[in-house]
Amino acid sequence: MKIIVDRDRCVGSGQCVLTAEGVFDQSEEDGIVELLDPEPPAEAAADVRLAASLCPALAIRIEETAR
Repeated sequence: MKIIVDRDRCVGSGQCVLTAEGVFDQSEEDGIVELLDPEPPAEAAADVRLAASLCPALAIRIEETAR
C-alpha cells in the first residue's frame, strides 16, 4: 500500500489523524495533512482505508502495491 495526499485539497478536518495517527498528522501552522508514513505496515491498512473514506475533501489516495 502506498499513500498519496493532496495537500492542496485538504481542508484540515483531522479525520485522518483521528483514524490513523501513526500514518497522518496535521501541520501546526495551518492544520493541513502531513503524511508520516507513505508506505505503512499491513497492520495499518484498515485504518488507512477508513481514513481515506472519511476524508471530506477526498485528499487521500491509496495505491495498492505488491509486497
